[in-house]
Amino acid sequence: MRVALITRSTLFTTRGGDTIQLLETNTHLNKSGIHSEIILAHQKPDYKQYDLLHFFNITRPADILRHIEKSDTPYVLSPIWIDYTEYDKFHRKGWTASFFKLFPAEKNEYLKTIARGLAGKDILPGITFLTKGQQKSITAILKKCSALLTGSEEEYQVIKNKFGAVQLQRTIPLGIDPLRFKTNETISKEEDLVICVARIEGIKNQFNLIKALNNSAYRLLLVGAAAPNQMNYYQACKKIAAGNISFLDHLPQEELLQYYQKAKVHVLPSWYENCGLASLEAAAMKCNIVSTKNGFASSYFGKDALYCDPASLSSIYVAVDNAAKKETTSLLAEKISRSYTWQKTATQTIEVYKSVLHTK
Repeated sequence: MRVALITRSTLFTTRGGDTIQLLETNTHLNKSGIHSEIILAHQKPDYKQYDLLHFFNITRPADILRHIEKSDTPYVLSPIWIDYTEYDKFHRKGWTASFFKLFPAEKNEYLKTIARGLAGKDILPGITFLTKGQQKSITAILKKCSALLTGSEEEYQVIKNKFGAVQLQRTIPLGIDPLRFKTNETISKEEDLVICVARIEGIKNQFNLIKALNNSAYRLLLVGAAAPNQMNYYQACKKIAAGNISFLDHLPQEELLQYYQKAKVHVLPSWYENCGLASLEAAAMKCNIVSTKNGFASSYFGKDALYCDPASLSSIYVAVDNAAKKETTSLLAEKISRSYTWQKTATQTIEVYKSVLHTK
């Protein structure tokens, strides 16, 4: 079986959690005997080479439309749903803040897609997307989709409520590599070390995190590169940071291990999280986890994590403080290493592939 994994054109230039997801999925599919390869949205594959197309990131429907219009190959979709509504409407900074308040969420995503293309930061959207718009484009893609592979049941319910049901849906959680993310029991946690591993951009809410922990008893380490169109946000974060806040650029997973190993707490107070792969990795390394209440992180961590309101500095601080005071245990790490692995993700994905092609 040959499968094309098709995703955003900026996957490797603007790295995020989906970069890891694509790389790990591709690696483990190939290990399992599936001939898969990653195709970026701007590339022009020979569709006849593939039995199946697997798309990622439904919030970028223009990327998907350009391919399904040129091919009659069946396709499945991993949506990686992120809702930017609260951030865009109430918490975005700069001139765009006033602009995005004028329109509904779907119109804002439509305008963002066009703006990225015009600015040369992404490929220009096609005529179909320009005429249909964001909402109708997503609905059209889902209508023809052979299977929807969501990371949680909650994610599916959100998509179903907004766009309608699909003919086949499977919940396939994201994972980690348990051979890589193993703790070294000879290295102790540093009780005051809090880390946040994420691309630095407004949706991740580092600005409020910094304000919440400024001049506190905790050392906050922010690990991640600034998103290309978020340099002003990055500079604003650095400007307000007190002496207990420090920054590191993007690091490969292998280099992140030492920070996961030492940190007592990992925090992602995002305005919205699908899962938060960094949280999953940190939990496997026995960090206590603080995540946002917005999104689907609780589907993975349940009562084993603490959750904060990203709009409330006191909520962020209290969640981090409580997490720092909790004893670290191996229970969550063992659960993740047992239940949430990339090999399990690949195995379940292959089952969907076979089901789709069997009924083609």
